[in-house]
Amino acid sequence: MNSTLEEYKKAIKIKYELEKEGEHFDYLHSPSRGKLRDLCWLIYENNPSQDDLNVFKNLLCLDFDHTKKNKFKEQKDKFRPIETFFKGETDPSNIDAINLAAVIVDFQPRPFKKFNEKCRIDLAKQIESVNENLNFEIGNNSIAERVLVNNEHEESKEVPQKGNLLFNFKDLFSKKVVQKIYPRKIITIAIGAVALVSSACLYFVQKKD
Repeated sequence: MNSTLEEYKKAIKIKYELEKEGEHFDYLHSPSRGKLRDLCWLIYENNPSQDDLNVFKNLLCLDFDHTKKNKFKEQKDKFRPIETFFKGETDPSNIDAINLAAVIVDFQPRPFKKFNEKCRIDLAKQIESVNENLNFEIGNNSIAERVLVNNEHEESKEVPQKGNLLFNFKDLFSKKVVQKIYPRKIITIAIGAVALVSSACLYFVQKKD
């Protein structure tokens, strides 16, 4: 879980770097506790989700209430961990402060519980995909082995005609035969045939001389 939490914080920080140049530039470009507090209130005035309301309550120890803005303003120091986090001065360990930082920059999925669940689901999908690919490769290898055995069996039936030193290459390399033989075996046979032809030619030349 620690590694997932670190990924969560990194993702929030990346989102902050984007958001600080956007709509809330005045609050985020040079963040302070007071600015973050004011931005937080502005965000929560616009129909917050139940998860976000829980985050608010967990960190500030009070429910969000439009009629209690003055009491909320007294909570400025609660935003210090978020300020130093955005500035890169500290690495917060308070999960409630981290979750509120996610709310302020509108990072999704949040809170950390949902982020962690998504990571686990994504990991499970990756493992499933790897297993499917592995099974596919194993299946292909099994098919290839069966084809190779069949090819070798078919080749064992093909015997060159007696007395014909250079047996019929046209038949050997016909479309039907080529489809049965692996490229590696075709190359091997071709090399052997060339060597055989060369030897025969050399023999007749020497005999003629």
